[in-house]
Amino acid sequence: MLYSVLSTMLQVIVPISIPVISGALLKRFQKLDTRPLVTLYLYFLNPALILDTLAKADISYQDIYQTLGFSLLNLILLWLVAALVGRMFKLPSDEQAGLTLVATFTNSVNYGLPLVLLAFGQLGLDKASVYVIGQMIIVNTVGVYLAARSNFSMKEAVKSVFTLPSIYAAAAAILLRVTGFSLPAGIGQGITMAAAAYSPVVLAILGAQMVGVAGLPMNSGSQRAFRSGIAIRMLLSPLIALLALWMLQIDGVLFAVLFILACMPAAVNASALAEKFGASPQTVSKCVLWTTLASFITLPILIVLLE
Repeated sequence: MLYSVLSTMLQVIVPISIPVISGALLKRFQKLDTRPLVTLYLYFLNPALILDTLAKADISYQDIYQTLGFSLLNLILLWLVAALVGRMFKLPSDEQAGLTLVATFTNSVNYGLPLVLLAFGQLGLDKASVYVIGQMIIVNTVGVYLAARSNFSMKEAVKSVFTLPSIYAAAAAILLRVTGFSLPAGIGQGITMAAAAYSPVVLAILGAQMVGVAGLPMNSGSQRAFRSGIAIRMLLSPLIALLALWMLQIDGVLFAVLFILACMPAAVNASALAEKFGASPQTVSKCVLWTTLASFITLPILIVLLE
């Protein structure tokens, strides 16, 4: 078991760590400003990834129904837990929004997909793509709303969802699948190139944000939100995922894939959204940092146990 855990760590974490370390070094020695990169990610790379992935994914209707059902049920349960914890500790609106982002959204694209491919092969990757597509759409609709509502009214937060192009990219991809049409070769290749840049850019943002927040102090409210986020993401989310999978009677490879993806660390996207909309980005980035570091040990162990 120890050999399997170490092998999984080396084969997955080393490739992922390269852009993260690069971003951290650029922040440390070149004072990298992540704000332009966040805008690039939100308004160009993310919609390109959604359009490219959703238009090409080889998926079945059964996979879609079960995976989306799990995604929505798991999201609702985690949101309820985050809301309850926020009320219990009387967190301010920005900290509550940050806690909700940490609790509900996982790093399933940049970290989850290579992990699933290594552990479960191409079959697992195909099934994971359905979950990832759903997560990308949810993050760029529900996630934007949750982040924006900390500084805006409900009407303005809902409106902010439709200012980002990702929702329109998803709609365009669905239209292409329904009609059977495809993009012209040149346009499709350009979108694929942009989608390929998504992971290294977002992971570099994560590395830069780690350096920027690792040593910063937090007030008592931020400390409560930080500790609550860590507890929900690392301790409660696996239990909630098991409950949701049991309620939906999901088993087999899909069970293993969805469980691992639901146990991923807090999403890099959460940091980007928190920084964009002022949803306590310092707290969110610290949660992303420490859940990511902890996951280097916990996830290989979970994968070995599932096998």
